[in-house]
Amino acid sequence: MAVNNYVAYGPEVEQKQENEEEDIQYIVDYMTQSNTEVFDKHRHAVRDAHAKSHGFLKGILTIPENLPDHLAQGIFAHPGYYDVMVRLSAAPGDLRSDKTPVPHGFALKILNVPGERLLPEDSSEGKNQDFLMVNMPVLVFGTVRKYMQMLPFMTEAERAPELVMRGLRGVMRGVDHLVSRAGLQASATIKGLARSQHHILGETYHSMAALRYGNYIAKISVAPESESVKQLTGIPMQIQEDSGIRDLVQDFFKRNTADYVIRAQLCTNLDRMPVEDAAVLWDEDESPHQVIGTLHFPKQQTFSPARRVYSDDVLSFNPWHGVKEHQPLGSIMRVRMQVYERSSCFRHYMNTQPRTEPNHIDDMPD
Repeated sequence: MAVNNYVAYGPEVEQKQENEEEDIQYIVDYMTQSNTEVFDKHRHAVRDAHAKSHGFLKGILTIPENLPDHLAQGIFAHPGYYDVMVRLSAAPGDLRSDKTPVPHGFALKILNVPGERLLPEDSSEGKNQDFLMVNMPVLVFGTVRKYMQMLPFMTEAERAPELVMRGLRGVMRGVDHLVSRAGLQASATIKGLARSQHHILGETYHSMAALRYGNYIAKISVAPESESVKQLTGIPMQIQEDSGIRDLVQDFFKRNTADYVIRAQLCTNLDRMPVEDAAVLWDEDESPHQVIGTLHFPKQQTFSPARRVYSDDVLSFNPWHGVKEHQPLGSIMRVRMQVYERSSCFRHYMNTQPRTEPNHIDDMPD
């Protein structure tokens, strides 16, 4: 594909939505209330999304020297080795049983990267780049308005008894299968509710929403590369305990290493690959995912008491922690700026923990 087929980044690619500020404020207030209710339930503050951790990883990102110009953008224009931290998580904003299928997250923090910071306050607290990814390529809700409309329903669903949630997802898997047999594409809503419990380490994770990629626009993904994790792709997890995924991750990294590739899918057409609607799947035939680096994770203890406390209570992940050349794009990303900030302030204040960014890989305990 010729480089000139890629859409150039400019501020005009974003279009503020009607009543966006009011919608964002409603979402922030609603999620603050939900976060407070979860705190009262556990007497401990957790994240308002992806509350439950499955494991925490230390690793190395390698950015190769021979990337073509259209991929050598942002921090990926600087080849070399970078320490990384990863948090594996479950999507709901409460601590639910692992027996109930839900989307899972792969939050990646790349330490000590060059570039001008998105948030000025980050300059004195570290020079890291966060990419937050989920094992779904698109969001069920793609705009801030749809998010606001669906938020009460999603909250009520998360509060439903475990057996009800498992039954609903079983029905949705049946609907998804019938739609696929008919040769049709299931909606993002059906896909989201039909989640299967495939092994968390064999999944591919996506930023879902777009971000600036230097001179261009992209979505970021992470996919299994080594045979140790490739062989887990599509394999159902056998979960017998409420925190069974934590145990699977721990057992894996006691005996295995893991390699993943990090990839960029560049925008080639703003109509077919919109920035403002994260529910639209970008066509891989038109713009394939291209490798921009590799991630290596050695054998390690993924859930020691010290590592859990640091990663759950001190460590923060935010798509706006990063450099200007990877600015999050679209209304869903704009609402995240305020929601993540409010949630982080609440969590650190209620747990009396410092809000600091790691400067060294050993800031995460072994």
